[in-house]
Amino acid sequence: MLHIALHLLIPILIAVWFFPDNRWTVLSILLLTMLVDLDHLLATPVYDPTRCSIGFHPLHGFIPIGVYGLMLLHKKTMLIGLGLTIHMLLDLFDCVAMGNLPWTLIS
Repeated sequence: MLHIALHLLIPILIAVWFFPDNRWTVLSILLLTMLVDLDHLLATPVYDPTRCSIGFHPLHGFIPIGVYGLMLLHKKTMLIGLGLTIHMLLDLFDCVAMGNLPWTLIS
């Protein structure tokens, strides 16, 4: 439950603290990046509380995560990249907390 709360709380804090003049627009963009979790619908079962998303779901793969990082470098894609990068970091922290280290999936 904490994991899901952080997916909401962190974007709110970032929008309010770092973008006070545009907080609602920034918050909307950051929250819309949570749609990246739609790739969970491709998995069977759709929800598995013991599964590490990083490296398992297509949009949570290592190549897409690299693209999200590159998006931070361009002004027009920075907020989307920020939202996606925060999302992946929170998912990574969840994996580590469960003891499922995604880099062990690399062969």
